[in-house]
Amino acid sequence: MGAILFALISWATVAQPLQRYTFDRGLFGTEFRQIFYAPNDSVAQYVRRAVDARMDSLNVVMSDYLDGSEINRLSATAGSGQWVVVSPDLFDILSRAVAIAKVSDGLFDPTVGPLSQLWRRAVRRKIFPTKPELRNAHQRVDYRLIELKKPGFVRLKKPGMRLDVGGIGQGYANDEGLKVLQQLGIKSALLDIGGDILVSDPPPGERGWRILIGTAADTTTLLLQNGAITTSGAKHRYLEHNGKRYSHLMNPRTGLGLLHHAETTVLAPDGTHADALTKVFSVAGIRKSKGLIKRFPGVTVWMSEERKGKLKKWSSVILTSPSPF
Repeated sequence: MGAILFALISWATVAQPLQRYTFDRGLFGTEFRQIFYAPNDSVAQYVRRAVDARMDSLNVVMSDYLDGSEINRLSATAGSGQWVVVSPDLFDILSRAVAIAKVSDGLFDPTVGPLSQLWRRAVRRKIFPTKPELRNAHQRVDYRLIELKKPGFVRLKKPGMRLDVGGIGQGYANDEGLKVLQQLGIKSALLDIGGDILVSDPPPGERGWRILIGTAADTTTLLLQNGAITTSGAKHRYLEHNGKRYSHLMNPRTGLGLLHHAETTVLAPDGTHADALTKVFSVAGIRKSKGLIKRFPGVTVWMSEERKGKLKKWSSVILTSPSPF
């Protein structure tokens, strides 16, 4: 361990030839890829293990699929009136999630858990939820029912609330993973969790990381550095009911899956915002997003939206500051 730490300190302070390393593994129910430049195999393996350890620690905090996760234990206290001491990680991600919920007027909501569970089951069984089921779940969704008190206390005010940070967690995990890389002296890195991408400085000798966005023939290559980009939108995940097609992506305000299909790509300064805002703009739709984008400085959005068989496209590039590419 001491030799590895010495090597890390030495190469971080003295210029050395760098090699490209790629590591893949499963994480959060999807694929996680690390790409970074390091001087040798020993350093690269040490760095990989450190990032993996950080990701694993976040999984047991944030996952609503793990019965014993910290976020599920917190949800179990909902309505008890109890202030719960939580870890710095959980307090941080909930604080960020509530902040985005406030700015988006609830188009993103970390208390969407009851609806998430209901719609997951409905899509899996191909059975549309009943009105009482929808009403019951929707009544327990409201980010304003989360109380946060520093340095790390949380209270969930209503019985039956269930937290779900799946709409922000992968981006947040990327941000935390990059912190580990930077602490270990890695300057050029790309992290990709299921299409949530975060990059630091460009690869040696390059102007940026080449990121392909779009679908089929309608694609664009971006040269990205020190930023995050995420795309949301899957046509194959939906539920049909009474001639209408409901998306797996829900509107927390209505409690229903979207009736329009939206594919949204967000470029943001950090992974947390890129991840969450793909949901915000997808739910808002193009018309409302044109005004909403002004609330999120430094963010760029590309959207395609299909309503009643008609396809519309929009980009905020001309409305925001010059592209960093």
